[in-house]
Amino acid sequence: MTQYYNCKNWVIWLSFCIALILQSISYPQEIHMFRPFWCLLILIYWVLIIPHQINVGSGFLLGVVIDLLEGSTLGIHALSFSIIAYVVAFKNNAFKTLALWQQALIVSLLSILEKIIVFSSEFLVVNLTFQPEMLLSSVINGILWPWIFLLLSKILHRYNLY
Repeated sequence: MTQYYNCKNWVIWLSFCIALILQSISYPQEIHMFRPFWCLLILIYWVLIIPHQINVGSGFLLGVVIDLLEGSTLGIHALSFSIIAYVVAFKNNAFKTLALWQQALIVSLLSILEKIIVFSSEFLVVNLTFQPEMLLSSVINGILWPWIFLLLSKILHRYNLY
């Protein structure tokens, strides 16, 4: 039974790999600020649905990979993803009972929280100036959440990942 259980994990990790590929695609400078944070959306979904499998440790590992891919200070995204994964896992039942549009608002707020954590951490290391435009991607994350949720729910039921 354990071997069958572990064979299903490839779908989850494949979704993270696809999110990392989408995250690493470069956008034109004019629309760079609207770039969604794919890895955050996928992490929030899997922590929400299967918190016993994808949890704070998974968020930390994904954050380290993002730090390595983006060339940012090592551990900054790991910290922010760990905090976001903890918040989602802690309020898991309350989050699941919300309507999809309410979840989208919460995802936007979580995305803003992630941006603030990353900015605050980077500000301590490097002298940065706050640019409010960087929060526009949080709105895009909220807009994309219903589609990501429905797509991954379909995949979840197709492969029976409960």
